[in-house]
Amino acid sequence: MNPPSNPATAVHPWHHVSAADACTQIISDPASGLSPKEAASRFVTHGANILPEEKHKSLWRVFAQQFASPLIYILFVAAIIAFAMGKRGDAAVILVVVFINALIGAIQEGRAERSMESLRRLSALKVRVRRGGKEEIIEASELVPGDVMLLAAGDAVAADARLLEAAALQAAEAALTGESLPVNKNPEALPDDTVLADRRNMVFSGTHIAAGRGLAVVVATGLSTEVGKIAKMTSHAEDPQTPLEQRIAQFGRYLVVAAIALVGVVLMVGLARGMPFAEVFMVAVSQMVSMVPEGLPVAMTIALAVGMQRMAARKAIVRRLAAVETLGSTSVICSDKTGTLTKNEMTVTALWLPDGREIEVAGAGYAPEGTLLEAGVEVPAGDAHVRALLEAAALCNDADLVRPDDTDTRWRPLGDPTETALLTLALKGCVELQALRKQWPRRSEIPFDSATKMMATHHGHAPHGRVIIKGAPEVLLALCGHARQGDAQVPMSESIHRAADAAGAAMATRALRLLAVAEVNDSALDDEAGFAQFQRQAVFLGLIGQMDPPRDEVKAAVAECRAAGIRPVMVTGDHKATGLAIARTLGIAQEGDLAVDGRELELMPEQDLRANLDRISVFARVHPAQKLRIVEAFQSQKKVVAMTGDGVNDAPALATADVGVAMGITGTEVAKGAAKIVIADDNFATIVNAVEEGRLVYRNLKKVVLYLFTTSMAEVTVLLSALFFGYPLPLAAVQILWINLVTEGTVTVNLIMEPPEGDEMQQRPISQSEGLLTRTMLQRLMFMMPTMALSTFGYFMWKLSLGAPFAQVQTETFTVLAVCQWFNVLNCRSETKSALNFSLFKNYWLLGGLLLGNILHLAVIYTEPMNRIFHTVPIPLTEFFLIGAVASSVLWVEEIRKWVARRRRITCSMSPQLP
Repeated sequence: MNPPSNPATAVHPWHHVSAADACTQIISDPASGLSPKEAASRFVTHGANILPEEKHKSLWRVFAQQFASPLIYILFVAAIIAFAMGKRGDAAVILVVVFINALIGAIQEGRAERSMESLRRLSALKVRVRRGGKEEIIEASELVPGDVMLLAAGDAVAADARLLEAAALQAAEAALTGESLPVNKNPEALPDDTVLADRRNMVFSGTHIAAGRGLAVVVATGLSTEVGKIAKMTSHAEDPQTPLEQRIAQFGRYLVVAAIALVGVVLMVGLARGMPFAEVFMVAVSQMVSMVPEGLPVAMTIALAVGMQRMAARKAIVRRLAAVETLGSTSVICSDKTGTLTKNEMTVTALWLPDGREIEVAGAGYAPEGTLLEAGVEVPAGDAHVRALLEAAALCNDADLVRPDDTDTRWRPLGDPTETALLTLALKGCVELQALRKQWPRRSEIPFDSATKMMATHHGHAPHGRVIIKGAPEVLLALCGHARQGDAQVPMSESIHRAADAAGAAMATRALRLLAVAEVNDSALDDEAGFAQFQRQAVFLGLIGQMDPPRDEVKAAVAECRAAGIRPVMVTGDHKATGLAIARTLGIAQEGDLAVDGRELELMPEQDLRANLDRISVFARVHPAQKLRIVEAFQSQKKVVAMTGDGVNDAPALATADVGVAMGITGTEVAKGAAKIVIADDNFATIVNAVEEGRLVYRNLKKVVLYLFTTSMAEVTVLLSALFFGYPLPLAAVQILWINLVTEGTVTVNLIMEPPEGDEMQQRPISQSEGLLTRTMLQRLMFMMPTMALSTFGYFMWKLSLGAPFAQVQTETFTVLAVCQWFNVLNCRSETKSALNFSLFKNYWLLGGLLLGNILHLAVIYTEPMNRIFHTVPIPLTEFFLIGAVASSVLWVEEIRKWVARRRRITCSMSPQLP
């Protein structure tokens, strides 16, 4: 057998050619399949049937990327200048700081990737094929074009294939097309221009068989499948900068400009005062080092890593550290419906009987847990009319329900989810399925057909038995000559018909899919005569309403999102009416909101879409390219967009969104690979928890930024003051590095561990235009920084005026600034809450950091090797009392400001109540 150069390429699209022509073109025999030799040859030609995994960055590349920051560039310049001026020890210390920062960042990035890898513990998919005239079970990765696959209910489809045979075959394609109900399949050829979702003679990789059986020839594998094409779209999606990265980059640029300007000022003032050029340059180096908050890149990395670990504990796996903060800044969540907002489990929720009785069905999912309630009262198991309806629904049914076992504790559907839901309903009504099927065995049937929208089954031990019909109400009611009311049969009057129509319309507004059920007693079934044989003979039993129910926790999660200033939007492949009804149930769609389907979106000009975005709550029947367009439209309005989803069709939008959130259980590998965060339990409420953690991370990071920047500005002010007033440098460059790395480092990491203040989800999302330093932070800085600078420089001048040795004065000044830092970290824990309470004991990390900082500072003062490196000398222990008193001034000044802020807030909260 000599295949063409590319057997996966047809002269016409595969859905357009007949089954026989498809086998001819791909050179495959449906009876025997490919020979082992031919399969091996095609495997060499086409490669493994897998999607290429995301290429992992090498450890060296991850390490190198840690240096890509303007803050680090300034330190490199400072090290070069120090080395050129002969200060090799200072240069070495600066470089060690830089490399330690890079090492910590690389380690944390690696931990994030390993967390994601732990999510991929799925067994290899296997498929049943014909090869060499025999049936074999092989790894899905070994499939090649031309393989003949045998399909049965419950099988995963591992490649795109053209159907050759189909018997009541249905495929669940929600992962690819977003359609929540299984699609009927048959091998008949279709028009050339048939869209993907309507190609009934094809089965696609990433979907699974819901019911029936079939035979299909593989026509595409790997990247050539529809899944693979979407994966290509994902790989080309642009990975946007997160808001935090944008703010850090902007902050870094500002610091570079400020550092250059500061060096210029230092050089001009120093040379104007007649200082030697070498000395002026060392002052400039000190200023550059003091300008840079060296701990910021490390603090940012660790803050995000801590957030990542906290999220992992709450079932959210972060694949990219900066996505932690981005989720906290999210202002719009574009969420898929099927499997994300809903359970992806059809559930019967309502019954309507021809005598006007309305029955609610409690419980959700396939587990038969729940009761039938009429006006809040449980329907007795002996209710003959209800039991007749439930038995009919269970008999006219091709599905089965798999009970929990040792391998799986869940009730699992086998077959069409719609029909499985009817079996669950019957079990809730105390119908014994096995006994019922034994009492009324099936003799024949008229299979469901999309043209008639009905199916019928014949049951009993004699030719004349019980015929059950179920289908769409609008066609089934036309067959009914009678209706059951209680234990009696009454003529099917116009009033009963109108009542059924009204009940159906009411159910439809609740997003329920309707089935009507009828029976014909003591009748035979002629499968050739069709449904006309039952005209006016059927007895109408009632209506059954079912839906893919929302997850229990989603409504509360949506409400919490709205309270947090986050707008949820549904983006679904389902019908517009269904999506809108679910959205209203969950609170996603509110009064006056719109729903737009894919066809309307296609015709909508871009300016109209952007103008109406604030009113559109549901996008229905959309394809992957449209999902990208929706995300980009929101991003054009400066929104931080999170996209949640689990299907292959979500992947491009997941990759393009500011933060993509994939589902870990039901999510496809393509979706997980495109996302930045994976929700391990498929729980929408977990996203809200992740948002809260993201906001906590950002709030704590802002505390760290305020803390670090206050120190940097205080150091700059102290050094400039010395230069302007003609004093020697109060702090050596390496002492500044010690303050910035060790003194700060022992508490900044621990400040990140601050617990929530309780109001994280009552705040508005962080605006993209907001800088790293907010107006409130700058106001606080204006109190803390001058106090620290005045305390430090004032102590320096006072000690010099007393004639103390300069080395001792410099060491004591160095210590004053360090102690100021320890008091200031208490200030930065809250914007308004006093530091003088026991809340410090809620953060044992910070207590430990303060203790460690004290120990290390004593070591740098009282150990000889450290004295040489950091230009320090031992100082009398009695001096620490004076140093502590002077340094505590920064605490008292901030406590006064906080007290005033609290009083002002109380006054503002009371002012509306004043007459």
